[in-house]
Amino acid sequence: MKLTPVKGTRDYLPNEVQIRDYLQSVILETYQEAGFERITTPVIEDAVNLDKSEGGENLNLIFKILKRGKKLSDTISGGNITEKELSDLGLRYDLTLPLSRYYANNRNSLMSPFKVIQVDRAYRAERPQKGRLREFIQCDIDIIGNQSCDAEVELILVTTKALDRAGIRKYKVKINDRRILKSIFGYAGFSEEDYERLSIIFDKLDKIGIDGIKEELSSGGFDKEATDKFIKLFEEGRLTLESVAGICDAGYIQDIQKIINTVKEVTNGTVPVEFTPSLVRGQGYYTGAVFEVEAEGYSGSVAGGGRYDNLIGKFLNEDIPAVGFSIGFERIFEILMEKQYKIPGQKKLVAVFYDSENYAAALSYAEELRKDYRVSIIARPKKLGKFLNKLEQQGFNGFAVYGQEDGVKLFDN
Repeated sequence: MKLTPVKGTRDYLPNEVQIRDYLQSVILETYQEAGFERITTPVIEDAVNLDKSEGGENLNLIFKILKRGKKLSDTISGGNITEKELSDLGLRYDLTLPLSRYYANNRNSLMSPFKVIQVDRAYRAERPQKGRLREFIQCDIDIIGNQSCDAEVELILVTTKALDRAGIRKYKVKINDRRILKSIFGYAGFSEEDYERLSIIFDKLDKIGIDGIKEELSSGGFDKEATDKFIKLFEEGRLTLESVAGICDAGYIQDIQKIINTVKEVTNGTVPVEFTPSLVRGQGYYTGAVFEVEAEGYSGSVAGGGRYDNLIGKFLNEDIPAVGFSIGFERIFEILMEKQYKIPGQKKLVAVFYDSENYAAALSYAEELRKDYRVSIIARPKKLGKFLNKLEQQGFNGFAVYGQEDGVKLFDN
């Protein structure tokens, strides 16, 4: 039997779980204060839904669930089996596809616009590394049924407030629009049928740089003249809303400018938002504005999202406007733990030791102490001094021995 958890998953110690529970409660409360309502959906989705979700490279990272019983034996007996035929279900790779199915299935019982919260687990079969796990928690808010860019503004404001309250205060919001990016692709001369593949490649810019993008485009069979023209745009200097105005529809520029200006106005400039033409977001279901939050001193985004006006329509055969923003919970947890994060205002945790003959009285004493402390009552060990070292290592702040007049003794921490 193996002691360690499956690669890409983690066990969490009690003090870590306390912090995780607290951070989730802060995020959830911030979302609820803004009028969003929480739902839950199953972690298992139909394989057909997952395969048709336009999830970009995430579609290669789905944990697939083997068919069971007669369905499996009938499939195997057919011979010449493909991997796809062996699986009919999968674990969700994010919370957007399940939400889209949920809304399509329940919309007659829901408000429009529907402002929704999901704080839940998702799964991706990727190579584990810093900031990336195979099992992870996402904290999502979405607005379904509002086609105005006012929805993007609200999501940015609520999400950044949640990050502030959780302890992530030095960050910037990067924003782009998939329609602007596609206009740039068209201006360079790429074929429209290549836009999604181009987006997936260009999404790697932060990891591989412009030279890496050029190499992938060159080896990917794209038109050389279009590749050179596209790369030149990003080598000549920083693209701005003004410089791309002649390339794309004026409405796209106006929407992005309105989002940036409104966020700055409402927050008195305390939430930095900047147009970033290289921002893509890897999922293919995005149709308009896309955004990410970059935390100071951390490589990679801690939150991201965008508009996905066509995804729900795959279930209903009609376009339903939708936009969402997701906090990468594992990443903010990692950042805060590296900074030795402490839950603000939390009562100190102490142990009350008792002997068997005074257990009942010690329980009453512990209950009195709980007005000022979090208290765990523990039978007094034979070697108290050695046990106290273990107690301190486990995050306790002090102790008391029932019957001794000196009361609670706090450790130096």
